[in-house]
Amino acid sequence: MTKSTSLLVSPSLHLDRSSSVPLSTQLYAGIRKAILRKDLRAGMRVPATRFLAQHLGVSRNTVASAYEQLTAEGYLEGRMGSGTVVSGTLPEEFLSPKQMAQHAPTATSGSLSDRGRRLAGGMDLLRPQLATPRAFIAGEPDLAAFPFQIWSRLLARRWQNPLHNMLSNADPAGYKPLREAIAGYLRVTRSVRCEADQVFVVNGSQQAIDITVRLLTDPGDTVLVEDPGYSGARTAFEAAGAKPEPLDVDDCGACVPALPGARVAFLTPSHQYPLGITMGLERRQEFLKWAEHNDAWILEDDYDGEYRYRGRPQPALQGMDHAGRVFYIGTFSKTLFPALRLGYLVVPPSLVDAFWRARINIDGHFPILEQAVVADFISEGHFGQHIRRMRILYQERQTALLEAARDELKGLLRIPPCDSGMHLVGWLPAGVKDTDVADRAKQYGVYVRPLSWQRMRPSDKQGLVLGFAATTSDEIHRGVRSLARAITECMATVRAR
Repeated sequence: MTKSTSLLVSPSLHLDRSSSVPLSTQLYAGIRKAILRKDLRAGMRVPATRFLAQHLGVSRNTVASAYEQLTAEGYLEGRMGSGTVVSGTLPEEFLSPKQMAQHAPTATSGSLSDRGRRLAGGMDLLRPQLATPRAFIAGEPDLAAFPFQIWSRLLARRWQNPLHNMLSNADPAGYKPLREAIAGYLRVTRSVRCEADQVFVVNGSQQAIDITVRLLTDPGDTVLVEDPGYSGARTAFEAAGAKPEPLDVDDCGACVPALPGARVAFLTPSHQYPLGITMGLERRQEFLKWAEHNDAWILEDDYDGEYRYRGRPQPALQGMDHAGRVFYIGTFSKTLFPALRLGYLVVPPSLVDAFWRARINIDGHFPILEQAVVADFISEGHFGQHIRRMRILYQERQTALLEAARDELKGLLRIPPCDSGMHLVGWLPAGVKDTDVADRAKQYGVYVRPLSWQRMRPSDKQGLVLGFAATTSDEIHRGVRSLARAITECMATVRAR
């Protein structure tokens, strides 16, 4: 009798026939325990099913069932000429940190495609914002001020009485009532010229950029990007194989390119990101003429155009377009909440059918429930009311930031006022690097975005992007004092060199 046989037929392997647990399960557990205790070691042969069944007084099927389960889970294995033996590597060992390190894949970033490397190499602007909101995170709305009670009621109502089309395959362009609500809202508030059929619901503005550039450009095509500008758009263009070229930005916004040949221009005319400039009427007309004469397209990103604090909100560039050359991009991340991951893309009429078919092949469609709730939120007037409340609140916070900066940051950071948006730009003294200030400020619990992150070309003008929408007035004042400390220390380091 082998050691393994003696162990398995010994009294230590107890089968309780009065238990409700099946005998095969008890046998499986007993053998597994013996293996894990190392009573049965790697390579040891277990008894044949007929032999063990006779000695335990059970059916052969009971033993076979236990062996099959142990084999399936990796505790036993069959070997030619040796029967069934204990496995050399057990599941617990394979999943241990040491074994996982030994079996870790050796692939590195060098294994990625060219497009993958471009995507993975893009500036990581979101990760710092995953922490608890603090001064001065940019682009974040005030979630504490969101009407969650209304939202919860609308969500519960929709889920309690779901429509059939909310539970089956959906329109690739998005939930039709939401597209109708968006189109109506844009016509009234942003002077956008569109019908519901031109509206595509997307997973945020980044997906809108990605879909558009994939359909409009080929590898090697030139695309124009504001400099400084939104780096997420630049990453999407590069990942698609296009060649981003910088557009200068002056006091009237992005400058019209002098040379032809570009396929797409990405613009933020209502509130240039990050400098906050509103593009003038004459410059807008020049860009529309440029697009029409050069058979080019304009991607208009209206990321926070709802927040205008002096005068009426500036109308969208798309509303002036009579040649069908402008794509309009909007997002609910700035007006509702980022985790909703909903945005919209208004497509020129001539390309609606092509985009509809392409959307089927890209991702088909995405969940409808949230779209239905947003449609109700807009159509019942809650969205307009929420925007009006946030416009007042954000204006108060911008004022608080400007006043605190005037008192605490004089000679350290010059922050010009802005008529719109959710952030301001502060300009640093000559010789002080914005990345150094950002690193030092982070040590004091303050998050500021270096302006150099948004540039394609180096510049001696160093600045900081300061978000204020998600920060209370008290937090703003505390954050300004910490920022003043960080800048003062960086200036002292520069003088000591």
